[in-house]
Amino acid sequence: MREETIGPFSYRWEEGCFPITADSLCLGDFASPRPGERVLDLGCGAGLLLLQCARKAPGLTLFGVEREERAARCAQENLDRNGLTGTILTGDLRQVSLPPAHLIVTNPPWFPRGSGAPAGGAKTEECTLEEWCALAAGALSRGGRLELVHRPDRLVDLFRALRRAGLEPKALQLVQHRADTPPFAALVRAVKGGRPGLAVSPTRLTEP
Repeated sequence: MREETIGPFSYRWEEGCFPITADSLCLGDFASPRPGERVLDLGCGAGLLLLQCARKAPGLTLFGVEREERAARCAQENLDRNGLTGTILTGDLRQVSLPPAHLIVTNPPWFPRGSGAPAGGAKTEECTLEEWCALAAGALSRGGRLELVHRPDRLVDLFRALRRAGLEPKALQLVQHRADTPPFAALVRAVKGGRPGLAVSPTRLTEP
């Protein structure tokens, strides 16, 4: 068992769970929970993003969906140990009943099947990007936000999938390790039923 501090919270995860990554940490900083909201993480792993949201706004009701039983158990334990209100559902996103949410945060798989990504890797899609966005849209209230991180080279596919699901891209921030390296991640916020208009923030650097 490994442990890190996330704001005032203790975050623990077992070997084999998806590790803490720069893209997940950046998404946690990008996330915009508001007090008292219902926040859902699709593919929550051991619950890192949920703890990041809980440190930013009080009174959240937290939900997560995770298909790996070990990670789902760690996520529920992380919520319970830190005194947070929330429930983790175990199973495939397409087979569980998603709870209604004001905000969905997610770090979805980055690689389509057959794209050359390692078989069975945590970043290989089990369902398509279009399915992922449609599932998120179905759980969001009108005006609700979907906030996610993805690969910059898939932004065209992502924006197309979001609009098909009725989610309008409203904010974009690219992330790169240093000023002399290309972006490795894109942070996106989309609003259900939102009006067209994309705000682009200055690129974020993860290293000095």
